[in-house]
Amino acid sequence: MCGRYELHTHPAAIALAFGLLERPDARPRYNIAPTQQVPVVRQRADGTREWVEMRWGLVPRWAKDPSIGVKMINARAETIAEKPSFRTAFRHHRCLIPADGFYEWKVTAGGKQPVHVGRKDGAPFGFAGLFERWLAADGAVLDTCTILTTTANDLLRPIHQRMPVIVGPENYARWLDAANLDVADLFAPFPSSAMAWHPVSTRVNAVRNDDAALIAPVAPAVAGNAVTDADASAEMAPKKPVQASLL
Repeated sequence: MCGRYELHTHPAAIALAFGLLERPDARPRYNIAPTQQVPVVRQRADGTREWVEMRWGLVPRWAKDPSIGVKMINARAETIAEKPSFRTAFRHHRCLIPADGFYEWKVTAGGKQPVHVGRKDGAPFGFAGLFERWLAADGAVLDTCTILTTTANDLLRPIHQRMPVIVGPENYARWLDAANLDVADLFAPFPSSAMAWHPVSTRVNAVRNDDAALIAPVAPAVAGNAVTDADASAEMAPKKPVQASLL
């Protein structure tokens, strides 16, 4: 799954990495969580790419209540072409969600240890995403997105059975071209050899914590001491039952 991630690369480097014509209005964010506004890269009608913000948690256009988005922060890549909640977005509204890393929670003898996962070379990357526009009865507009997941690679399988779909830069154009539905090969797990992870502070458990120290390596937790931060009591990582039908 992917329930928390971070993006701290300089805006100029983001523009270069994702082929944007203008430097995005971006600030470092180290603890991005569901239902927040998140940056998305999508393709305009003229083929150029734009940076926009949307709420994380896809709301299908046919939904009666936008609260359904809380259950749709992720979508299984294997079924998006058939699932009513995602098939329209897959055919028409694909995007990239820029990130420098994401967080998972590794079960240890001492409890759940948060870990940071990213590219071994430290480069930013793009999650495969879908987006939709929902219209309220009063005419209000809500743009939302979701992150695709796939089976975990060998590196991450001991931590979680799923991982986000990471699109390589050489395939950004293919993924963003919604006219091309022959993209199933992009759902393969990103190579383990290109990724790395390390334990991080349990401060990341609390969404209100958002600073560079969250991605710094820490010593692995010892038994009985994996989750000790008092800040984490009310804002733990997203519960798996919420995502049960998607993951």
